[in-house]
Amino acid sequence: MPNLASARAALPLDLRSVHIQDSYWNRYVELIRTTVIPYQWEALNDRVPDAEPSHAIRNFRIAAGLEEGEFGGFFFQDTDLYKWLEAVGYSLAGHPDADLEKVADEAIELIAGAQLDDGYVNTYFTVAKPGDRWTNLLDCHEMYSAGHLIEGAVAYYHGTGKMRFLDVARRLADHIDERFGPNPGQLRGYDGHQELELALVKLYEATGERRYLELASFQIEERGQEPNYLVAEWEKRGRVSPWNPGAVQKSVNMAYHQAHKPVREQEVAIGHAVRAVYMYTAMADLALHKGDAGLLAACKRLWSNMTNKQMYVNGSIGSTHHGEAFTFDYDLPNDTNYSETCASIGLIFFARRMLQLEPKGEYADVMERALYNTVTAGIAGDGKHYFYVNPMEVWPAASEGNPGKHHVKAVRQKWYGCACCPPNVARLLSSLGHYIYTANEDTLYAHLYIGSEATHSLGGKQVTLSQKSGLPWAGEAGFTVAAIGAVGTVGAVGTVGTVGAVQGGADAEAATFTLALRVPSWSKATSFTLNGQPVQPEVTDGYARLTREWRVGDTFAISLDMEPRRVYSHSQLRANAGRVALQRGPLVYAFEETDNGAPLAALSLPRASALRPVPSDWRSDIVLLEMDGIRLSGAEDSLYSGEPPTATPQKLVAIPYTLWGNRKPGEMSVWIRETP
Repeated sequence: MPNLASARAALPLDLRSVHIQDSYWNRYVELIRTTVIPYQWEALNDRVPDAEPSHAIRNFRIAAGLEEGEFGGFFFQDTDLYKWLEAVGYSLAGHPDADLEKVADEAIELIAGAQLDDGYVNTYFTVAKPGDRWTNLLDCHEMYSAGHLIEGAVAYYHGTGKMRFLDVARRLADHIDERFGPNPGQLRGYDGHQELELALVKLYEATGERRYLELASFQIEERGQEPNYLVAEWEKRGRVSPWNPGAVQKSVNMAYHQAHKPVREQEVAIGHAVRAVYMYTAMADLALHKGDAGLLAACKRLWSNMTNKQMYVNGSIGSTHHGEAFTFDYDLPNDTNYSETCASIGLIFFARRMLQLEPKGEYADVMERALYNTVTAGIAGDGKHYFYVNPMEVWPAASEGNPGKHHVKAVRQKWYGCACCPPNVARLLSSLGHYIYTANEDTLYAHLYIGSEATHSLGGKQVTLSQKSGLPWAGEAGFTVAAIGAVGTVGAVGTVGTVGAVQGGADAEAATFTLALRVPSWSKATSFTLNGQPVQPEVTDGYARLTREWRVGDTFAISLDMEPRRVYSHSQLRANAGRVALQRGPLVYAFEETDNGAPLAALSLPRASALRPVPSDWRSDIVLLEMDGIRLSGAEDSLYSGEPPTATPQKLVAIPYTLWGNRKPGEMSVWIRETP
């Protein structure tokens, strides 16, 4: 891996050195591997009955000259295939599968066949607009699409060791590097949808080619500078957009693209939410690799605004469906919010990069919140249905009858014409091992409590740790030193090699290093043991650090407070005035019509009501919350009345938000009225 500006940076472990064995997360990991990846391949080939067509594979076949036809879908349709290949690369890293690898290799050959002699790859411009390449960066996602190709290629290279896809990616990156930059004869352009920037950093990490890092830096630094490239390009086109052909626009909103001012001067999260967090991720990457304190300061400002003033309780972002965007501080409506699944995935990317820069619990808290709630809510238990939008409140009749709520779905969909979210979920969950730990030469940080075995070089020795976790249902997790031996060939993400032999046993060597366990902000009473005896480690920045000479069999355990708790909003968050949400451990809970009847808006929860964890009749492996509540009912024959409603006691049941919508369609609400 290339040298980092900070020798103390804590990096994620190689996926091949992290093996997940967890009663909760194995369900998702296996679902992605055995169901989601095969299902999405069928969707990419337009073989899922009654689902919106993907066009992706067919577009590549046309671009490669294997069949005739017209381009189908959006400008960025290629990215569905690239993200699928990225998920496959991660999956193959942990679970080699010759049949899947063969299918992926054939898809990669299809992409290579569509690549032009100068390295350019984009089926929309190859098939539909061959003369218009690089003329509309504002709207047409050319660099965005290139970025996803590069990410897919890097993942596939790490997962298989094969160079074919990586070579395609390098040729494309070289083409962009030749066309764009600060030098005479180059275009000073950048994409309207960020993605290439973070992908170029990954390509730099995989190849060691510094020019890819510098191209990413140019793209970030040029954004929002005057004269504004995107505005000038728009003027040159006659102020028209392919999103609205024939209409001359009066203005173009650069804040939507986070190009309204240089990135170092930006202070609030604004514009399209996915674009924003992809850009923030790249900024954090560059701050890490270049030791750039100014970029880090900008990242911290934007993180603070986004998570403290513009994030939902389930870790979702982007409050309006108009542009899938942020609006302004504390504007977080529950019944019309957008909260795109991709945006929470991008938030997780950003959080992990911030953890690499400075391991602070606040970043991992948000990463955990988004992962356990929004991201996993985006996929059904069968692996074949998906949410694009993740609302806080659903009234199915309003979703059908109110044009302002058509984007809010009461049931997950088989596929989408704009299907960015389903393969995004697949690539995140198949790379889950990247998010559990980070490490440097003498400290291993455990950010997520997910049962797993991890091998890494610590204190000059190769150490294997075994984590056992009861989350999200029980608050116990323990880390046992399983083996210590000579340093093998496993390193940080970005390196290529195999896991070396690790020697254990009674005569194994000792190793001195630090284990740092995150203390979640939701755990109000946390305790620790070392080899079964109480211990009080140093707790700073949200991590409990224990430094000692470790030997095989040593166990460092954490006990977390799983008492259900009420969550209240800031007084300026008007949508939640007088309302309360419920959380237990990392899980936010929601009320469904299936358990409580309709309308949910008539329910209220007395402040004194106890929150009781109870087993579920639906699934034996989950914990529900039960409580004594009230239903209000008024006169049924009059829209308005002078008589107050009648209060009737009713038992209320809340289920984890991530699991809502997996039974009968109906109403759902996260926030419930609280009464004294």
